[in-house]
Amino acid sequence: MTTSSPRPKTPLPGARVRGSASGRPIMALLDLLGRRGTLRLLWELRDGQPQNFRALQQSMGGASPTLLNSRVKELREAQLLELRPEGYALTARGLGLLDELGPLDRWAQNWARALTR
Repeated sequence: MTTSSPRPKTPLPGARVRGSASGRPIMALLDLLGRRGTLRLLWELRDGQPQNFRALQQSMGGASPTLLNSRVKELREAQLLELRPEGYALTARGLGLLDELGPLDRWAQNWARALTR
C-alpha cells in the first residue's frame, strides 16, 4: 500500500515552515521564494501585465501545469498574486516584494564580480 505525502502548506508568517519552527516572517518568505518556480513566476509578472494560465506557462518555459497550479495557489494565499478578469497579476504587495529584491540583486551582482577577480 502506498501513501502519498501531504501537499506542502503555503509558507506564511506565524506558522512552522521548512527550516524553521519559529514562524518568523523572513523564514516564511525565504521558504516561499525558495520553492521551485516561484521566483520565475514572480519575474514573468514583473511588468504588471496580467497573463492567463497558458501564456504564463509558456513564458515560464513550458512549466508543468501541476507546478504552475501549486505556485499560483501559494502566491494567491500569500496575497502576492491575484486573478483578475484578464489573467494572473501581482498584487501591490507582490510588486513591492520585487522592488525590495532589487538591492539583493545588486548585492549578488557585486558578489559575482568579486568572485571572478
